[in-house]
Amino acid sequence: MSAVGSFNTQEVHLWNNPQEKTSKVIQFPKAYVAPPRVPCGLNSMDIKEGTNVRIRAYSNDINNRECKLNIDTWADTTLYSAGVDYLIAKPGDVDIQTGEFSTQEDHSWDKPQLQTSRRINFERPYVTPPKVLSYLREIDCGEGTSSRVRTYVDKIDAKGFTIHIDTWADTKLFSGIAGWVAYPEDKEHIYSGTANTMDVRPWDQPQDRQHKDISFQGVSFWRRPSVFCALNSIDISKETNLRVRAYVDNVSTGGMTWHIDSWADTKLWSAGISYIAFN
Repeated sequence: MSAVGSFNTQEVHLWNNPQEKTSKVIQFPKAYVAPPRVPCGLNSMDIKEGTNVRIRAYSNDINNRECKLNIDTWADTTLYSAGVDYLIAKPGDVDIQTGEFSTQEDHSWDKPQLQTSRRINFERPYVTPPKVLSYLREIDCGEGTSSRVRTYVDKIDAKGFTIHIDTWADTKLFSGIAGWVAYPEDKEHIYSGTANTMDVRPWDQPQDRQHKDISFQGVSFWRRPSVFCALNSIDISKETNLRVRAYVDNVSTGGMTWHIDSWADTKLWSAGISYIAFN
């Protein structure tokens, strides 16, 4: 991977001037010989209560020098602000594979299910089972007492894996899209994992702020690594606005601190992240 970056709608408009569509052209750190892949994942949201949680993040208009990042909503949803992290996977990164899965590849939005999964086969199989992470880039959920969605992967082998996009309890998940990243398990100078607020407290004791220090467990970095961080799950009360923000700081060659926060009167039952640190 070549680089990682962030984009937030508040770089374009203030939170109190919500818009359905927000975009920004991002310049790459250098010109590539061919257009890179630019996957992106949600890392923050502030959405008005009373309607479905509808949010979509994506990249398009990609060439060898720049791309456009987009964060949209639709119908009657009011999106005050949202943010993404994005990766730039340069053309030569053939051992790093990326993709995505939509629940609408399995069933239509008006036939919601609690659980949806799909076997993903790698375009280029690995020699041994790789590391694979998934994260959220689109959510459309409504009804129920909370907004609940989770993506994860399992049954990883050298040829592929199974990706899941689920909800639970009384939530209706009309659609969701999860992105994924895979890389060789023995690739140097890269470390990845997942974290959840339930690593530091029970789900039924909501707090505004959660954080935890983690180490890179012996993975060597020759300089402070770049870190991609995106949400892989949320469980947030629908009584008030949905507000969540995930980020990392205190990044060094040995570790970092992850944060998953809410603010104001939001009840954040739980949320989780996927992260990738690399040189």
